[in-house]
Amino acid sequence: MSQHRIWILAAIAFSLGMGVTCGQPSARADEPSAWIDDLDIIDCHTHFYDPSRPEGVPWPSRDSSLYRTVLPGHFRALKQFRPVSGTVIVEASSRVEDNAWLLGLAADDPFIVGIIGRLPIGSTEFAMQLSRFAGNSLFRGIRVRSTRLDELLRASREDEDSLNDLRLLAEKGLALDVNGGAGTPAVVARAAEKIPRLRMVINHIGNVKVSSTPPPEDWVKGIRSAARHANVFCKISALVENAERESGAQAPNDLGFYRPYLDVVWDAFGDDRVIYASNWPVSERAADYESLQRIVFEYAAEWGENAVRNFASLNSQRAYQWVDRPGRRESSGDE
Repeated sequence: MSQHRIWILAAIAFSLGMGVTCGQPSARADEPSAWIDDLDIIDCHTHFYDPSRPEGVPWPSRDSSLYRTVLPGHFRALKQFRPVSGTVIVEASSRVEDNAWLLGLAADDPFIVGIIGRLPIGSTEFAMQLSRFAGNSLFRGIRVRSTRLDELLRASREDEDSLNDLRLLAEKGLALDVNGGAGTPAVVARAAEKIPRLRMVINHIGNVKVSSTPPPEDWVKGIRSAARHANVFCKISALVENAERESGAQAPNDLGFYRPYLDVVWDAFGDDRVIYASNWPVSERAADYESLQRIVFEYAAEWGENAVRNFASLNSQRAYQWVDRPGRRESSGDE
């Protein structure tokens, strides 16, 4: 038995009778562990948008099942495995002004502890735009595609100034989320070496295809390479979307299917640099929220109480340096 699974009996206790509805626990009365009941869980990857706004939304498209108004109240009303007490929103819109819309959404809602925005990194306007939004303490960084990050790294071979926008993020104490395919971790590793002061967060464990076959070696090497840099974190998210399944079918809901991939990530990053995130509402096309949350928290519980607390919220606070907001945990039960 590997060392991290010596806590398996506690994991079993953790998983018994723990559905919640509308943010409220429905745990069994004989549940013994008080720490389970006071877990602080921050979902670090949600998307909120409103197609009914006069300007509409550039994403999702009108023909998508996701094309509807999606706001924090809808998220809080979900049936959850354990109650989520806050969120970091990731901007999916390419419009600069939509960063301001999200910050406005967050202004009076303490449930939202941070926004990861979207700005055109590498453009002549980037520094000015970043300065505009970075003045808001809820703006905690930006997200970039791994292909764009790779372009900047390649350009830096001839011109070191190509990385100035990344250095500016680091100077302002902001984070860089990186999203892309299974080659993402390797790109992040190169960037982390160049700019060790910049906190970087791999999205969706690199969007590797999760299947019943062993994890691909290139992805494994990339994860391990990225994890060697102390400034890199990894979101354990989008597992269900990336699970191998029949078209339209729900993703497997048993932990065993995902375990080999989770083992690679957790073994590499350890207890203090893995972050809980869902990718809701995109995730709903593959599994309900309660299921995806159960899978990863049952796994985390195998590592022990401190690991669960780190995974649930403390690691994200280190990565994003979000500031707690008065009334946050009270607001998590609102609809």
